Amino acid sequence: MNNYKQGGTGALITIAYRNIWRNMRRTLFCFTAVGIAVFFIVIYSSLINGMTNSINETVQIYELGHVKVVSAQYEMENEYMPVQYPVADGKSWKELAASIMEIPGVRAVMPRITSLATLQESSIKHAVLWGIDIADEMAANHFNMTDRNDGLLEGRWPAPGANECAVGRVFAHKAGLSVGDPIPLKTVSAQFSDKFWSPKVTGIFNFDYIKIDEQYIVVDAASLQRLLVLGEGTQSLVIYADDSKQSAAIAASVQNLLGSDNVVTEWRDNYWVAVMAMIWPIYTALFMVFLIVASFLIINTVVMIIHERIKEIGMMGSLGMTRGEIVKVFFFESIFLAAFGALAGVIIGGIIIGIGSQFPIRMGDLYGNTFSEMPLSNSIFFDFSAFILIRAWLMGVGVASVFTLIPSLKSAFVEPVEALRR
Repeated sequence: MNNYKQGGTGALITIAYRNIWRNMRRTLFCFTAVGIAVFFIVIYSSLINGMTNSINETVQIYELGHVKVVSAQYEMENEYMPVQYPVADGKSWKELAASIMEIPGVRAVMPRITSLATLQESSIKHAVLWGIDIADEMAANHFNMTDRNDGLLEGRWPAPGANECAVGRVFAHKAGLSVGDPIPLKTVSAQFSDKFWSPKVTGIFNFDYIKIDEQYIVVDAASLQRLLVLGEGTQSLVIYADDSKQSAAIAASVQNLLGSDNVVTEWRDNYWVAVMAMIWPIYTALFMVFLIVASFLIINTVVMIIHERIKEIGMMGSLGMTRGEIVKVFFFESIFLAAFGALAGVIIGGIIIGIGSQFPIRMGDLYGNTFSEMPLSNSIFFDFSAFILIRAWLMGVGVASVFTLIPSLKSAFVEPVEALRR
């Protein structure tokens, strides 16, 4: 006992550690219960993070950039993609871009134009003309988020100012188009006049994003600007920051620069981005439930240990251990059971998400177009990060330890004399 007194808490921890190996079957059951719960936390956390990252990246690349500017009139009718409401009343987009580029943290400013088109002589009747500055856009982003490239499968991108276009793999398949084929179509200009156009397909792309691959015809922004009689103006400007965390400050600066007649939107204002941000507390609560259920096995184990070791508890008390010290022994046993079980779950889960981070889950192939309304790439990667693994381990140890504190306290109410009589 003198050695124990000299050892203090360290001696209690040593005793607790040795005790957990006294019944291997029971210990393995506890490891398994906590390990399975932590394993699923790792897997689901990684998958949800992967979906969140995909949505964030899709919104930034295809829809808003880090900051998007449109006119107030356009914002009120944006579902119709009107082209008669250019940014800043049709002022030169290049002059606007030059002013915005002076804002600290701005990396690139580019024009974008979208216009509804009716196709002629095609099995597909409607499409979206998407006018972008192709060279600058491809330099700023990987349009194919799966392969991290420009997504071009065949041919080349349309040349600046030319009557050319590129179409998605799905679009080309449905319409029976090949490189070199014309696409006769009709759209409406900013002057409300019908414009007939027949751009030639110079390239077929695969962005691995069903909305674009199936519905969009990519053309040079200058060509579409001329067709729609926009002059030097543009329907929208997208702004990219050096760091996405700077987007709020940049949005405020752009709003001050352009005034209230224009609407400035930050990427985090997107509906789906906000939904994914709000959904995390719900998943965290579900994870806690998993761990609480798993902790019940440790709770039952501790109760059984106390019942089986009544005489041992009495002997501890007789030798001078206080009630608090006896409680610590059993509580440390619970922590060891939770810690080793959680570690096993983290290791196995970490191996799986590590592999999954290299090989995407093909959501579109699995579920068809179920997620077509979400800005979600067809390929979802598990998010492999130390933060996910550490958080899952801490949750496993924390929740299991807290919920096993109560049964550990039961050992404090065992009277040494009564215990030794049993």
